[in-house]
Amino acid sequence: MRRFAQAFLPEALPAGLPGGVAAALAASPERYNIAVRKPAAIILDVGSGTDVGDALWGLVPSWSKTPDTKYTTVTARLDRASSSRIYRSAWEKRRCVIPMTGYYKWDRTVKPARPYFIQSRAGEVLFAAGLWDRWPADAPEMLTFTVLTMPNSAIPPPLVPDGPVFLPAGKVDDWIAGPWFAQRFLSGMRQPALEAYAVSRAIRDREVDDYTLLEPAAATDDGTPLPDDESWLDDEDID
Repeated sequence: MRRFAQAFLPEALPAGLPGGVAAALAASPERYNIAVRKPAAIILDVGSGTDVGDALWGLVPSWSKTPDTKYTTVTARLDRASSSRIYRSAWEKRRCVIPMTGYYKWDRTVKPARPYFIQSRAGEVLFAAGLWDRWPADAPEMLTFTVLTMPNSAIPPPLVPDGPVFLPAGKVDDWIAGPWFAQRFLSGMRQPALEAYAVSRAIRDREVDDYTLLEPAAATDDGTPLPDDESWLDDEDID
């Protein structure tokens, strides 16, 4: 997972969200091609209760000397995040939820690779568990986040069955507040039914950001020939 979309219709937001979260999400900007270091709306508590705020995708730990990292931090494996130096503090103190209309994933069983859009089969907003951090620690200038991932058999073939850890709306506050056994809380969470369909390779351009990216490939792909060696993909496209 290296790209996702946020475009929330009020009717697609389920009941059970904390406080004014649903209204805040419905009022948030529509974003169809969120990539590393681009802003996204996340649900978090910065000390005044659960709320919605913008953060940059790709967690930068508060102790980092620079506002970036040499590591890929857009996702973090659920089974390793708690013991990772980069994520340990956020795992213990700063949990968040990333709402999404759906996310993009590449099918690498074909040449050239083909992007798919994965969404809830029920048409509802998906809520992915994540971690956030401030940088720098003593005078925070920015918020950043990562998405927790694990194996997920709900992801339809031919896509690799691995992706975000999703929560039902009623568990959003529980995750942010910090369950006692956090890894067990998430790993045992029932995952929603998902569906996927092919979309245009236009998503490889991080500057393209409009609703046409969600249209089925047959209606939007320009058919431009691409190298079989996938040299046209950059690192952030790789699952």
